[in-house]
Amino acid sequence: MPQRIGIFGGTFNPIHLGHLVIAEAAWQEYDLAKVVFVPASHPPHKQQDSDVAPNELRYEMVRLAIADNPHFDISDVELRREGLSYTVDTLRYFHTQYPAGTEFYFIIGTDTLEQLPTWKYIDELIELCHFVSALRPHYQVNREHLTERFGDLAQTRIHYLATPQLEISATDLRRRLCRGQSVRYLMPDPVRRRLTEKGIYDC
Repeated sequence: MPQRIGIFGGTFNPIHLGHLVIAEAAWQEYDLAKVVFVPASHPPHKQQDSDVAPNELRYEMVRLAIADNPHFDISDVELRREGLSYTVDTLRYFHTQYPAGTEFYFIIGTDTLEQLPTWKYIDELIELCHFVSALRPHYQVNREHLTERFGDLAQTRIHYLATPQLEISATDLRRRLCRGQSVRYLMPDPVRRRLTEKGIYDC
């Protein structure tokens, strides 16, 4: 059986327990050797603003969050890349880092699944990796729309992952931190302590 590697990209601004629950569920459900977290630098689908913590701090928060999990890892490949960063570039990179035949599973959220047909270089990307979409409870996927766009690949390269319901958003966490409200039990304690020490996301 080929080795399977999970890739979990995102801004992680900040990383929280919802991210970790999804990664752990994907690791177990799809028998992944490990899940590599890839903090994004300049995602083309998101506007850059002052609300995004510096790259090195977001990287450090992810590193702290996953430190006690032996099957989680982190890569700074996108943080080192200049200019806009596309997922296809990241998958091309990982294909050069692992033996031929390694299968890659790119972990995405429900909202991202809806946007997948519009991604740049998506036809190449869906050949480079499987997609694992974490679904919200009771969410109905428009599978016919995906089949119309991707044909048989919609069945063989796009997978679905049911996860425990955790209504945590990075946006809400930033607001809480700005207001001085508690974020305990919403993110790993080492991350929470580092954010508090450095005053990240303070108003």
